[in-house]
Amino acid sequence: MDLNLWKENLGHIPAEVWELADQLETLVLADNGLAELPGKVGTLTRLRMLDLGHNALSSLPPELGSLTSLTDFLYLHDNQLATLPSSMAGLTRLRYLNLSENRLQVLPEAVCAMESLIELRLADNQLGEIPGSIGRLQRLRELHLRNNKLVSLPASIGALRELRQLDLRQNPLRFLEDSLLQLPKLEKLDLRWVTTLEPPTWLHDLESRGCLVYR
Repeated sequence: MDLNLWKENLGHIPAEVWELADQLETLVLADNGLAELPGKVGTLTRLRMLDLGHNALSSLPPELGSLTSLTDFLYLHDNQLATLPSSMAGLTRLRYLNLSENRLQVLPEAVCAMESLIELRLADNQLGEIPGSIGRLQRLRELHLRNNKLVSLPASIGALRELRQLDLRQNPLRFLEDSLLQLPKLEKLDLRWVTTLEPPTWLHDLESRGCLVYR
């Protein structure tokens, strides 16, 4: 069952959501001025998709990590999140995660445990570094890091053998790991509006393989 409550000015999650807990597979709560997500969210164990984007959430309950049926999408963009509960490491079947437009300064380790992720969006945060454990995301095809505070990437970025797109626009990069050359399927590397980087010569090797490098 799908329930779409997009832009209803709710301010809180209505009782009907919890009454349908054993039926809901898709739940859209985007753009409702939500400042709190109650722990009862952990009862929505059949959810495959959850949209909490465009709200005012500054924290998430640990019970969110109980939603192990989440496989399709988890939208958390445009909130005020500075961290995530470690329990979210249990979302190992999730394929799409959007955390853009939040207040993250460090990528939570819980995200790097979501080993089924195909697309990860982290644009418009305050990320100063990416942990080496990003290399665990062996299925990742798209990594969006636009407009953060990254000066470099970990060498383990070269372990993302399925990666097709890497967006690094508007970061103060000073160094680019040559492990990017180890990405056999990379199709697009976006370095536009990166004014602090001396482009490494090996970018030409990527281009000769057919990778589009925007700079």
